[in-house]
Amino acid sequence: MVRGRIGLEIDRLLCAIRLLTRLPTPRVAELAPDWMARSAKYFPLVGQGVGVASAGVWLVASRIWGAPLAALLSVAAAAALTGAFHEDGLADSADGLGGGRTREQRLEIMKDSRIGVFALLAVGFCVAVRVLALASLPIGQGVWALIGAHGGGRLVAVVVMARQPYAGDPAVAKLAPGPGRVRWAELAFAGLTCIWPLFFLGLALSLAGCLLGAVAATWLALTAKRQIGGYTGDVLGAAEQLFETAFLLGLAAMAGHAR
Repeated sequence: MVRGRIGLEIDRLLCAIRLLTRLPTPRVAELAPDWMARSAKYFPLVGQGVGVASAGVWLVASRIWGAPLAALLSVAAAAALTGAFHEDGLADSADGLGGGRTREQRLEIMKDSRIGVFALLAVGFCVAVRVLALASLPIGQGVWALIGAHGGGRLVAVVVMARQPYAGDPAVAKLAPGPGRVRWAELAFAGLTCIWPLFFLGLALSLAGCLLGAVAATWLALTAKRQIGGYTGDVLGAAEQLFETAFLLGLAAMAGHAR
């Protein structure tokens, strides 16, 4: 029984890795229809793994080329590892929420694979801010900033899943949740996994990053709730990107003030 439970949780972790990254994973046994909600508690952990890989690129590249190019390469490494999964969600959300006039129009635009002006600006600005904010941090702080940003970004996606209804059409969506919702215990587990990198950043930097990131992600979630009635997979990706960007921006502001 214990072994079966552990095996089920391993399968859920593997599903989270497969969903959020391009890493090859073993095939898992067929899971219940609510597999996405049950796997969501592992999203921050997977995000931290992406952050560790990005931080490794940051550490090596900063000793070869200096901070600006190292920051660009570390952001690019994270995008490559995830297949720009979250950036794609940001682009679709920016086009849909920024360009549509009705709920139906917005959802239709978000399903369109073409890229509009809102998408280009949103992704371009977010990437630029992340690169410049990271480049302004000391190397050691940058390591923990990347791990914290990627873990926290996936946590806000889990929070949105837990607190808002799904607004898309499950019949045509590329990725739609099953009948289950994220439970409070799962949400608590996801939150606890995000804490440890913050200890290495210190209280002031952690508060600045988390507060600014939470404000940005909350604004996006409330905008989506008002305009389309809840979240979609694209909205989750956009929330992750806005948290990550604002988190690094808050850290850079506090670190600059401390100097």
